[in-house]
Amino acid sequence: MIKQLTDGRWHVDVEPVKGKRHRKTLPTKAEARRYESHIRAQYAQNTDWNQTAKDRRRLTQIVEHWFSLHGHSLRDGDRRARALVVLSRRLGNPIAADLKGHHYSQYRATRAGQGIAPKTLNNELGYLKAVYNEMQTLGNIHYECPIAGVRPLKVPERELSWLTTEQIKTLLHEIRERTDNPHVELITLVCLATGARWSEAEGLTLDKIRNGSVVFSNTKSGKVRVIPISEDLEARLTAHLKIHRHMSSSITAFRRALARTGIELPKGQAAHALRHTFASHFVMNGGNILTLQKVLGHSTINMTMRYAHLAPGHLRKSVSLNPIHGVKF
Repeated sequence: MIKQLTDGRWHVDVEPVKGKRHRKTLPTKAEARRYESHIRAQYAQNTDWNQTAKDRRRLTQIVEHWFSLHGHSLRDGDRRARALVVLSRRLGNPIAADLKGHHYSQYRATRAGQGIAPKTLNNELGYLKAVYNEMQTLGNIHYECPIAGVRPLKVPERELSWLTTEQIKTLLHEIRERTDNPHVELITLVCLATGARWSEAEGLTLDKIRNGSVVFSNTKSGKVRVIPISEDLEARLTAHLKIHRHMSSSITAFRRALARTGIELPKGQAAHALRHTFASHFVMNGGNILTLQKVLGHSTINMTMRYAHLAPGHLRKSVSLNPIHGVKF
């Protein structure tokens, strides 16, 4: 922008790239125009002037720098960095600043056509956006996230599967009678009694059992949860962990036992169905939804509300308050 000042001189205010402004006051309009043209030409041709043009790092390099500056501090930093490197290579490892939203959308459409779940694709998008945003915040890159306009896919809500009381009895019987793994039954009982994830229950040690409660510290959210348990379960856990010290990986044995029962669950909900089972029975038995949120460790009530429809009397007023109530058919 060029404008004349009250004293007759001309002021130049030029911003060739965002965040890089140059101002100067000159005696004539012609000199002001030449100065503006000079600045713009320097940014167009000289990478020492143009911070955006100078950054020719590939996407994998940006990911590596992100990990060294920030990612290493995340609980899942190693896993996320590996996933981001694979994603970068699938995208052709472009210059990070040159990645375009429509290119990413084309890549995602191809992956969706290969049967990749929308949730997985949304995770990839979220991870990559987080890298750009964090690097910009740290001042490591000097441009906006190039895929900021790419929106997540809509994910159809899945019905949560849970076990009935009879199915629970069948599963526990199968585990007790035909499973050699010494830990499976106890881990299953902990999940059913506390709503813990399988990995949380599997990671219990003797020091996490105290005062009639279990302490889950290695949780998905990173927050510690303390959940009360019965005296019988506490005694069994204490005795078991005094002998074994810790419970080794047992998920495969559990899945085999579940398969032998003939109980059918949606793909990916095998062990997690125990957590859903706890939550579902908790609500059906009159449990408070806010209490359930704290027990499960959900960061928002929206996650917990998925179980609200199981509460006694939930939405029952729709029967008596609908416009055809009392009409005989």
